Amino acid sequence: MSSPLTHFDGQGQAHMVDVSAKPATHRVAVARGRIRMEPTTLQRVTEGTAKKGDVLGVARIAGIQAAKKTSDLIPLCHPLALTRVAIEFEIEPKTASVACQCTAETVGPTGVEMEALTAVQVALLTIYDMCKAVDRGMTITDVGLAEKRGGKSGRWVAAE
Repeated sequence: MSSPLTHFDGQGQAHMVDVSAKPATHRVAVARGRIRMEPTTLQRVTEGTAKKGDVLGVARIAGIQAAKKTSDLIPLCHPLALTRVAIEFEIEPKTASVACQCTAETVGPTGVEMEALTAVQVALLTIYDMCKAVDRGMTITDVGLAEKRGGKSGRWVAAE
């Protein structure tokens, strides 16, 4: 049986979870996603010939910024002191897509899953923004949590 939703109090009202009694532990979350595009768009991204410049470089910075701003975007997220945010891209020519992975880390009483997921989404949205003039049909897909470590629940890895 799954646990009850923690963002609701006994009366069903939304609230921020009290994590003050939880111990600070090293926490890691890894999220992934991808953006599919036309092969010619992917070529512009990989060759660095997109009109707006270094698509993946800008997307990496946007993802890192997004991780740092997650609590401003998601109402019930705690603001976290992130100790690391790493964004990696993999070009996938066979599927004309760019895969994105974010690893977010902190030492604290609550996890960093939302920060990693937000970073991936914003990095992929930035790729869309920088390439939309030549390819409005790009599709962001497969965004999800791949792994989390730390805290009371320990390690969790998504099924392949």
